[in-house]
Amino acid sequence: MMRNLTLFLATICCALFFAQGSVAQQLDMPAPSPASTIMQKVGLVDAKVVYSRPSMKGRTIFGDLVPYGEVWRTGANASTKVHFSDDVMIDGQKLEGGEYALYTIPGEDEWTVIFSKNTGLWGSGGYEQSDDALRVTVDPMSMDKAVETFTMNFANLTDEGADLMLMWDKTGVAIPITVNTDEQVMAQIDRAMKNPEASLANMYFQSANYYYSHDKDMDKALEWVNKAVDMRQDAFWMMHLKAKIQAEMGKKKEAIATAKKSMEVAKQANNMDYVRLNEKLIESMN
Repeated sequence: MMRNLTLFLATICCALFFAQGSVAQQLDMPAPSPASTIMQKVGLVDAKVVYSRPSMKGRTIFGDLVPYGEVWRTGANASTKVHFSDDVMIDGQKLEGGEYALYTIPGEDEWTVIFSKNTGLWGSGGYEQSDDALRVTVDPMSMDKAVETFTMNFANLTDEGADLMLMWDKTGVAIPITVNTDEQVMAQIDRAMKNPEASLANMYFQSANYYYSHDKDMDKALEWVNKAVDMRQDAFWMMHLKAKIQAEMGKKKEAIATAKKSMEVAKQANNMDYVRLNEKLIESMN
């Protein structure tokens, strides 16, 4: 029995020795297709893309490495994941907020872009069209300079949307995304104005600024900015907005007077940026 116990212990020691040697021999090597995560605020929607980035390495990409007419994982390794915190429109079609696997079917003249509800696949193996949440078609574009490593990013950002760009070799694809920013902001403003605890200078200022910058009801914008300025006599930036609203409404004399007051308060605060902004505003009305 003692002999068996000795053999058992010797076996365990050998196993531990070889296991430690195996761990020690593992090398930390760069991934052939490194993982990447991009996050972007599109209007008020949080957008996130997780994907892997293969490189050309002298290969012909579309029509060869990535065949035309076949479902592509849109990157390497696991399928690319796209997450939206709220509903968006993809090329004019509604896509509910959530996470999706992004697949594409490249073509010489047209690409099919697929948002799949099945996010658990490795690559495109096992893809089923029945899992599609949305499909749209977009036109590829030819680029002058080749992109060595497959790249995705958000471009052409506005308050109302952006393009999700796919770029590899000399091919670019723009997936148009639109969001309902105006509806969301207007709902916020409406709730805030009905809340007796929300009568704060900054709330009025933000609401007035949104109305001004989006060319909405200037009378309402002036009403709100007046309330903000009444609460904050030291807020030269609020006075400057008031002057711009007055100028937009054609109230030139009042706008100049307000801009001069804003400039005076800005000088007292040693903020020369707003001094110059007010000088330019006054100059534009002379």
